[in-house]
Amino acid sequence: MIMSLPTLQSMLNEYADGWHTRRLRSLFDLAPNRAAEFTVEAAGLTLDYSKNHIDAKIRDALLNLAAASGLSAKIEGLFTGAMLNRTEQRAVLHTALRAAPSETPTAVASEVAAVKQRMRELVTALHTGQWRGHTGLAITDVVNIGIGGSHLGPQLACAALRDNHVPQLQVHFVSNVDGGDIASQLTRLDPARTLFIVASKSFATPETALNARTAERWLQARLADPAANPRHFIAITAHPDRAVKFGIARENVLPMWDWVGGRYSLWSAIGLPIALAVGMDSFEAMQAGAASMDRHFRSAPSATNLPVLLALVGIWNTNYLGAETLAVVPYDERLFYLPSYLQQLEMESNGKRVLESNTLVSGHTAPILWGGLGTNVQHAFFQLLHQGTRLIPVDFVLALHNPRSPPGHHDMLIANCLAQAEALMCGRTREEAVATSANVPGIDLPLHRATAGNQPSNMLVMEALTPATFGALLALYEHKTFVQGVIWGINSFDQWGVELGKELAQSLLNEIETAQVGAHDSSTTALLQRYLRARQSVE
Repeated sequence: MIMSLPTLQSMLNEYADGWHTRRLRSLFDLAPNRAAEFTVEAAGLTLDYSKNHIDAKIRDALLNLAAASGLSAKIEGLFTGAMLNRTEQRAVLHTALRAAPSETPTAVASEVAAVKQRMRELVTALHTGQWRGHTGLAITDVVNIGIGGSHLGPQLACAALRDNHVPQLQVHFVSNVDGGDIASQLTRLDPARTLFIVASKSFATPETALNARTAERWLQARLADPAANPRHFIAITAHPDRAVKFGIARENVLPMWDWVGGRYSLWSAIGLPIALAVGMDSFEAMQAGAASMDRHFRSAPSATNLPVLLALVGIWNTNYLGAETLAVVPYDERLFYLPSYLQQLEMESNGKRVLESNTLVSGHTAPILWGGLGTNVQHAFFQLLHQGTRLIPVDFVLALHNPRSPPGHHDMLIANCLAQAEALMCGRTREEAVATSANVPGIDLPLHRATAGNQPSNMLVMEALTPATFGALLALYEHKTFVQGVIWGINSFDQWGVELGKELAQSLLNEIETAQVGAHDSSTTALLQRYLRARQSVE
């Protein structure tokens, strides 16, 4: 019998009471096999969540919480095209982009297959030199112009899979409306050998449109022929007519669909820069790794379901232990952009305050996600983790093998990652610090050197970072985010919160262009007037 949500929430609050007085290290003392009991594997990934303030009864209560939230039905709806995005009246079917045709509705499968075939043709044409620029020279550089989901996913993937890059093409990324971003890219490129991919689901995103126009002007200023555009521009959008109106040849427009959210779109034609960087085979291997995680998520019992357990640990830390943030620390230089990518995935998806029942949430939803590369951040914010005053859970991400890293380097990397997780859990008492502390008059140095420990962490491990394990890693976090949204009772697939800022920015832009300041608060008015004076002084 499944208990009611209020009963389970009350039970979990009781379990959480006084958690800070209980030591994580004591959980290992009580259960010598704890690590094995709190470890699960799927799709080439291993999650060790044993260094969390969780025991068997807490895990069982969390699993019951998931069941009482209707998780199983929602998971099935995710894979069968249910209208999960109710505020926008859309299905959510990004998993269909990487599934076998037999696992998706026939109409969707045929559309996806057609786009994949078009992507493969483009990749082959560019890799073999069949696609040439307007002057007849082969393309050597591809610039992806997008923002948000049309940028973060492809940029992360190209960096993560850099060991798989083909030599024929270099892929670059432009996203920021700051003109310095695109200028720094264009100054290094030859227009006769450069192809631009304009990636925008709506093809109405102001930042992307402005950067695309800047790229077009740069190209025309150097090639001086309007007929050059078709050989140097590709668009990816759910609104092909807008791309054609913009000036991109219709045969150069690849489609996407309303049932693909922007932050899940790298699996679609938005992933073209990934395929161009690593080859279509590696891109499809990445999709296959994600599909393997999808199948596990859909079929595995919650008690052994990797995305479900990762999500429940986060629910426990955020809603019952009071953690306000989550640090993600990959110990792999290739995953430099992972924290940035996950910031959008988790905070844009679950940074919500309204329930699907049209009422306000009573607790907290998505924690603030941040992070950086180990070992770099050990010399930056890890001081806060070890001796700060806040509970800060950490997700460590680790590849056991890296063929490009000499053994001495990788040994030190692994040792540091494991040591940080152990140190955050165990800490060091003042008494333990006495033996190695110098005598400083007037200073209790052992007290200064002590660390509280008791900080929870997850360890996500893969044998090696390959296209398949990388794809599985992204799918894991996608599904974790979805599970948490279900338990919080929110819609993880809209993002209405970004609209107001866009609307106000357009209004202010109109005022800047006309030099007519409208009605604002005194701060905004003063800052706008100051900018207009500065703008006028350099014109």
